[in-house]
Amino acid sequence: MSPRKSANTKQRTLTDSLQEYGRGVAGGLMFSLPLLYTMEVWWTGIVAHPFRLIGYMLATFVLLIGYNRYAGLRRDSSMSEVAIDSVEEMGIGLLLAGLVLFLLGRVTAEMSLLEVAGVIVLEAMTVAIGVSIGTAQLGAGGKDDEGLGEGGEQGTSFGGQIVMGFCGAVLFAANVAPTEEVIVIATEVSWLRLMGLAILSLLVAFMILHFSGFKGADQFVRAGHPIIILLGTFTTYSIALIASALILWFFGRFDDVPIYTALAQTIVLGMPATLGASAGRLLLQ
Repeated sequence: MSPRKSANTKQRTLTDSLQEYGRGVAGGLMFSLPLLYTMEVWWTGIVAHPFRLIGYMLATFVLLIGYNRYAGLRRDSSMSEVAIDSVEEMGIGLLLAGLVLFLLGRVTAEMSLLEVAGVIVLEAMTVAIGVSIGTAQLGAGGKDDEGLGEGGEQGTSFGGQIVMGFCGAVLFAANVAPTEEVIVIATEVSWLRLMGLAILSLLVAFMILHFSGFKGADQFVRAGHPIIILLGTFTTYSIALIASALILWFFGRFDDVPIYTALAQTIVLGMPATLGASAGRLLLQ
């Protein structure tokens, strides 16, 4: 992920590096989101002994080095470059886990520094592995996908994109919707953090669909006009919210609850649903 020469000896540009970071963030969220929404993991992080957390970090670092060395994006990299990438991925994992946990209300001012560190570290290590996989494996297909835009030979109609988005949203959201964590977060989190979750969801949708060079983006959702990009991002988030609301209703989460709580649950579940809707439009075809 650090700017250096790739296999074709060309120096990587800033845009290339930012796109890699974007794919890493998407991968980190996609592969770790169920754990970020799991109460038992929160509790374990709070009570975990610091030595266990340090051991967990070291073990994760070894795994990252192994993956980046043998299955990563640039297998011809030196061990020092592999180590730098692994440290960067762990750093992204810590930042991303801390942000999401804060927005979910799992990191608060009432907690001690040790408790905050424990919760973030325990979640962040899984996020870091997802970052590594996302960076290496979720990139665009390259020249084979060039020229295959929305009107291309292998393109998919707008209706097809909506269906794929719903499929992805349901696939991700259904894993979280039946759990107690959704209602716990929704009843405890402030409206400011809910707004933050909504903004983060929109940013994730934009990043996956239109910025990070995600696999399938050139073929299925390529768009150059800012209005079309903005419309596609908000449409994807709307799909995620509708799918979230329908799933929550099916599981009885809206029964005898105030409108605010129902809306809060929808926004909380909208985060994984947005990941699913965005990825679904690109990968489920």
